[in-house]
Amino acid sequence: MEDGPEYAYVQLAKYIEARIGDGTLPPGARLPGERTLAEEYGVALGTVRNALRVLRDKDLIVTTPSKGTFIRR
Repeated sequence: MEDGPEYAYVQLAKYIEARIGDGTLPPGARLPGERTLAEEYGVALGTVRNALRVLRDKDLIVTTPSKGTFIRR
């Protein structure tokens, strides 16, 4: 993650959105868990949750309780 004028959660959401856009994360793919994402990107758990909220608001992902978070088809 880069330091800059944007909040870290916005940067993370943009990064994941770009991975969805370029096909790295194809429709139906399961995202790692929140804690795993936080460790992978070196951010707080709240940052990951906010980033996922942004992606849900953009209708790019769907979270199913007890199953995980998936890229929308």
